[in-house]
Amino acid sequence: MNQGWQGSRSGAGARQEIPIDRLVRLRRIRGLARLMDTALRIPGTRLSFGADSVIGLIPGVGDFGAAAVSLFIVNEARRLGVPNDKLLKMLVNVGFDAVVGSVPVVGDVFDVYFKSNRRNLQLVLDHFGLDHADLDR
Repeated sequence: MNQGWQGSRSGAGARQEIPIDRLVRLRRIRGLARLMDTALRIPGTRLSFGADSVIGLIPGVGDFGAAAVSLFIVNEARRLGVPNDKLLKMLVNVGFDAVVGSVPVVGDVFDVYFKSNRRNLQLVLDHFGLDHADLDR
């Protein structure tokens, strides 16, 4: 399971404190996911993109660099105790993003819409029964 800590909710809506080391890791994952997937918004639209889309424009090296950051996020999730089945889903997201993202032009457009790091963040938060607001406390 998740090594003795079962999220922030217990009983009738009561809040448990998130251990500080886990909170730091979860915030780090959230920050990296935001940086890589949604840091910039196109004015007048609901479209956002991040460093993954921008560095992916650099042939070969960009997609490799983005995948390395994504794998760091997966490793942080592993260190938090996320189970192997969810880690596998996270790796599939990263692999799919890396493979399709490496296709010239199509991959660059794909990176704007398929936000693997945000998906992976949500898998981690769901595992611990948390939402984004829990990380802001």
